[in-house]
Amino acid sequence: MFSPEGPSLRELVVQALSSVEHGYDLLAPKFDHTPFRTPDSVLDAVAAALARTGTWEDGLDLCCGTGAGIGVLAQVCRRRVTGVDFSAGMLAEAARRTGVPQDGPRVSWVRADARALPFASAFDLVVSFGAFGHFLPRELPGLFTQVRAALRPGGTFAFPVLAPPRPATPAFWMLLGFDAVMRVRNALWRPPFVMYYRAFRLGDVRRELERAGFRVGLQALPEFGLRRDGSPRVRLVTAVRVG
Repeated sequence: MFSPEGPSLRELVVQALSSVEHGYDLLAPKFDHTPFRTPDSVLDAVAAALARTGTWEDGLDLCCGTGAGIGVLAQVCRRRVTGVDFSAGMLAEAARRTGVPQDGPRVSWVRADARALPFASAFDLVVSFGAFGHFLPRELPGLFTQVRAALRPGGTFAFPVLAPPRPATPAFWMLLGFDAVMRVRNALWRPPFVMYYRAFRLGDVRRELERAGFRVGLQALPEFGLRRDGSPRVRLVTAVRVG
């Protein structure tokens, strides 16, 4: 549908009528040929921002999908990087597609639910790209608690956040329509497929991170410029584990 190598409309419909896990298992071989993959421009900007901050020993890509964020971690982590996802299909594609220089950190893959991570104080850095729409707002406290437990004291949880589109823009109405369709779908069909692009609001996210035991900072990613009101188009959230 999106390109000759991408999924067909029929394949997308089948995915949308599946569970989140099975839907991504089905989509995995063609996922990187869809707009759902995080753009390289975002990955590169985050990598540059993290490199300016420092280097880490061990990093985790939370909800790694086909492994787009592993390259970011490989640039700033010296010893080990891990991708975790609950879709076996996405992990298989990640292992097949992802390459890290021979002198770079070791790479491993773990199948697990982000809401029940099998790690304890194992990482200095956790990143995530484009996955938070799959979590309902009421799940964020538990998710952030899991991330905090996976980090060592003083470790950082980092992820980019795009400024929400304004009501006068087509993007606003497109996202509003998409969320409405998903809510109707989930009201009429089981199993549910959770993907709500407008539910992840920066103010709520910051509050829940602080409640979970993080010190939260924001930095603009200058590669994406400013909006008309002078606010950044894209920010990087850096949440540091306290204690």
